[in-house]
Amino acid sequence: MKPTVRPERPHFSSGPCAKRPGWALENLSDAALGRSHRSKLGKAKLKQAIDETRALLGVPEDYRIGIVPASDTGAVEMALWSLLGARPVDMLAWESFGKGWVTDVIKQLKLADARVLEADYGEIPDLSQTSPDHDIVFTWNGTTSGARVPDGDWIADDRAGLTICDATSAAFAMPLPWAKLDVVTYSWQKVMGGEAAHGMLILSPRAVERLQSYTPPWPLPKIFRLTKGGALIEGVFAGATINTPSMLCVEDYLDALAWGRAVGGLSGLIGRADANLAVLERWVAETDWIDFLVADPAIRSSTSVCLRIVDPAAPDGAAKAMSALLEEEGVAYDINGYRDAPPGLRVWCGATVDAGDVEALTSWLDWAYLNIKESS
Repeated sequence: MKPTVRPERPHFSSGPCAKRPGWALENLSDAALGRSHRSKLGKAKLKQAIDETRALLGVPEDYRIGIVPASDTGAVEMALWSLLGARPVDMLAWESFGKGWVTDVIKQLKLADARVLEADYGEIPDLSQTSPDHDIVFTWNGTTSGARVPDGDWIADDRAGLTICDATSAAFAMPLPWAKLDVVTYSWQKVMGGEAAHGMLILSPRAVERLQSYTPPWPLPKIFRLTKGGALIEGVFAGATINTPSMLCVEDYLDALAWGRAVGGLSGLIGRADANLAVLERWVAETDWIDFLVADPAIRSSTSVCLRIVDPAAPDGAAKAMSALLEEEGVAYDINGYRDAPPGLRVWCGATVDAGDVEALTSWLDWAYLNIKESS
């Protein structure tokens, strides 16, 4: 029987992700449209986005926060090209995006003293193998595998190197230990459901010191430059962006931050993601044809939850067929696994998703699998 209860919002894409509950275009009527981002109003909006980010995420006062071009990818690339090369670097990779950073460092920057620590999808590398004397580049949460680091305890307090953390599907949904992190990047379109193309770059005092004391041996495009004459370009961290931002997207991000405060701040946002994951954990425990791609709950994502079909009798391409069928029914959009990941389903459970919708989705997943299996 086809389920009778549908998710009210069928948006389970892992990026761009669901808008916040109650979102409407009318909420953005105060956007500084048709105004220069260099105007007093434009700069104030950008500075407000930085200040409210600091408050909601609990970023220390001595860390710098900047809005940068090209989403999380731009923020990570800016950090890699501007900071690496001063020390050996440990590159951690266990899914597509982490492997992309490895490619950049090995094949583009061509760092000879780069060490790669890899793991298969569903696992993470042995974190104890990292060196506190090296820079470390890693994703906090592997968006395409659903595997995350369990905490920051493996990072030395007295480290000599910098930690560069791609936290795009972790920020606002998982606790980030700021004292352990020197560079943190994320994009608005993940946990907060904002619009694309804008990245956030957060720098510790140690990262700022590296920028001011070290000049990489390769040329830096203008879009990556964070210093001038050895001094930090302070405007980047006060609302004077390197390129032209969308003020409509800025207003949308401000709206998302206001919603985050209204649902209990950071702890409320984390709690919503955890509650969504808990719904799927209960369902998987009761369902014999499905399991998590990540077997260890300690490293299982609460946002980009990846599932694999374990029924030996499952037809080939079942996950892809299920995704198409559920989209056709209008109950789940974009839940097929990432193209480079093992075949399976990926359900976004970040804070903007309601647990009731995840609960409704599980019945549809059961229905879709039985439908695909019986028709094969």
